[in-house]
Amino acid sequence: MRDFKSSPSFSHHRKKSKAPLILSILAIGIAGGSFWLMSSEESEHDVITTDNNSQTITVPLTLPPQRSLQSSDIKQSNQTEPASEEKQSTPSTTWKQYTIASGDSLSKVFDKLNLSHKDMNALLTNKTSKKHFKVLNIGEIFEYSLSDSGQLALVRYDLSPTKTQHIHFTDHELIFKTTTRETHTRIVKTSATISSSLSLAGQEAGLSNKQTMNIANIFGWDIDFALDIRKGDHFNAVIEETMLSEDDTVIESNILAAQFTNHGKTFRAIRYTDPKGNTAYYTPDGKSLKRAFLRSPVKFARVSSRFNLKRKHPVLNKIRAHKGVDYAARSGTAIRAAGAGKIIHRGRKGGYGRTVVLKHGSQYSTLYAHMSNYKRGLKHGSKVRQGDIIGYVGQSGLATGPHLHYEFRVNGVHKDPLRVKLPQAKPIKKQYLNDFLKTSEPLLAKLELLDQNEQNQLLASNP
Repeated sequence: MRDFKSSPSFSHHRKKSKAPLILSILAIGIAGGSFWLMSSEESEHDVITTDNNSQTITVPLTLPPQRSLQSSDIKQSNQTEPASEEKQSTPSTTWKQYTIASGDSLSKVFDKLNLSHKDMNALLTNKTSKKHFKVLNIGEIFEYSLSDSGQLALVRYDLSPTKTQHIHFTDHELIFKTTTRETHTRIVKTSATISSSLSLAGQEAGLSNKQTMNIANIFGWDIDFALDIRKGDHFNAVIEETMLSEDDTVIESNILAAQFTNHGKTFRAIRYTDPKGNTAYYTPDGKSLKRAFLRSPVKFARVSSRFNLKRKHPVLNKIRAHKGVDYAARSGTAIRAAGAGKIIHRGRKGGYGRTVVLKHGSQYSTLYAHMSNYKRGLKHGSKVRQGDIIGYVGQSGLATGPHLHYEFRVNGVHKDPLRVKLPQAKPIKKQYLNDFLKTSEPLLAKLELLDQNEQNQLLASNP
């Protein structure tokens, strides 16, 4: 059994006497080597056995000479190294995998796998590893390797799609090593015409659901995608994809430029990151596409009742002004704050039922009614950001079915949320404008070419 008592915090900076160090080096130099991961070979796993929650995998490893480590050695082992630089060798180790189940904690996992609680405590008390192992998620994979004597020798987990953390257990310390997978990027150009829905058009264009949603989010300030989309609308997009070099798996996708034509009106967006690292979408002349308010506080909901000052109320059965818009959605659907502001009302409000009212500066306020529940933690006076969830769709108060009643007020006067001109966010800063225009020029040329190709295809299909 290994003894971590001599290093209670499992620090990477420990003092050791020279005599034990020399003896350790001599002994280990004769005995053999320690494990060192070969992450570049991880894609060539051979699954040997499988049970309910675990499986065993064999992968090649590089085995450098084992030694008792000084603090300077440990610092070197914490450096990030490219996976491709690790040398291949014939020795191998057996990797095992355990899938985290409901109710599992690290303690329960170690009990199930008959692993030492001293090793578990080492992971939970080390400031580097405890962030990952303190909370386990259902379906997460716990990967580990055992020594010949059955003790925990190695653990690894992904820090990101490109980085993997390896932990090597020695007699007294944890040694950390991060490997990085190589990536490359490619530019993808796509276009589509809507025949039934944006989602289907995105699929036909080869876009993922996330990419299609990103297009909707970019133009959502000007287009209500639940209400305004029509057959014949079309879009073009220039997309940068980051891929793993080992298998071309796409791990990140950014829309660099996009164009959407809706009802014959064309909107364009250019992605720009300023020297300070702030990223946003702008029109070709540098105006922000973002508005101070979302056009719709519920994503892709159906408008069931419009702004109408002479509407007959469905419950009261008499003429009563409908000073907002109703969005029909399933009970429990998230409701987002249309703009950044402060909660000035949270509670029941007559026929509105459960209601939240937000104040946005001195001019604007928005109301959200008929909620099934409020977002936990929010109260009167709480500040929210644009897009924050503030509650959930329901049918409290005078309502015939689950929906959100949404009102938009300017200086206390009700305005039609679907038609009111929304205040625009700040344009790109003047000192960055020239750099933006230089960045946007080739992207706009790509959009022009896509648009021309699409028009040529339409002409060819309709001679």
